[in-house]
Amino acid sequence: MLLENKTAIIYGGGGSIGGAVARGFAAEGARVFLAGRTPATLDAVADDIRGAGGLAETARVDALDEDAVNGWVDSVAETAGSVDISVNLISHNALFMPLIEMPVGDFAQAMEKVARTFLVTTQAAARHMVKQGSGVILHFGGSDATNHMPGLGTVQVGSDMVEAMRRQWACELGPHSIRVLTMRSGGIVESIPDVPEMAPVKQQMVDATLLKRAATLTDVSRVATFLASDHAASLTSTQVNISAGALVD
Repeated sequence: MLLENKTAIIYGGGGSIGGAVARGFAAEGARVFLAGRTPATLDAVADDIRGAGGLAETARVDALDEDAVNGWVDSVAETAGSVDISVNLISHNALFMPLIEMPVGDFAQAMEKVARTFLVTTQAAARHMVKQGSGVILHFGGSDATNHMPGLGTVQVGSDMVEAMRRQWACELGPHSIRVLTMRSGGIVESIPDVPEMAPVKQQMVDATLLKRAATLTDVSRVATFLASDHAASLTSTQVNISAGALVD
């Protein structure tokens, strides 16, 4: 098993993407600790994992609350003996509009949430990983130097900020054998509500790919599991493109 005896923390573990990653980690032997704001969705994922013979625990944690995150991660480390993997898959409410029209306060608040949750969750994990001399920190992000789509508002700006923080974290944590990575996606169709008005958006996402299929939740789970494993031991400070060719490096 790729992640046997590993302890994985997943923020947003009750969501479609977070749940898929959690199931994938557990299937490869990891003990997963799921954090989020909605106990019902967290419990549903945990029940699936346990039903398949895996190990999962849940906690209601606000990833913007520094004290809450630190307290929970400390308790995970005490219970499990280590913090080997930390994954932040929290989706923030993006603001889609031209920057020239965006209220300054709304923009600042949106950016603060992205920066704060990345900083808080990474700090909490890194404190334990530095002591043990190993670890993997994984986020969703994605810089796109070729972006030519107006109206993305805070979406691409926020992703670029995550990438800048990832680079800084990687160079600071690298000497402690801690790897920091991001996954870059052109959108996961399965994570979008299955309602008629979203059908054209889903089709556009598929049409934009070179493979003529969008990345699936299974794709995300498999790539994340690989990146968190020792099979990816030489990978750090990079974004991994899982967009099926929708975003070209």
